Amino acid sequence: MKLPRDLSAQDLIIALASLGYKVTRQTGSHIRLTTYKNGEHHITIPAHNPLKIGTLNSLLRDIGNHTGLSRQELVNRLFQ
Repeated sequence: MKLPRDLSAQDLIIALASLGYKVTRQTGSHIRLTTYKNGEHHITIPAHNPLKIGTLNSLLRDIGNHTGLSRQELVNRLFQ
């Protein structure tokens, strides 16, 4: 499955809730999410609509490194 091209920050936040990520704060147009599964991990998502593909790819790589899932596994799990 390819990366969605029209994904908003809010859509990504909802999808990441299935992996245990919760919004911890927002400063301006950046939203910070935190999970405590597999240790503490933070990511910052810009509140843009749509997210740029490079930004989304970078976020998925960072989440994949923390969870141990490949990029393709994450895409299949989050955007089915």
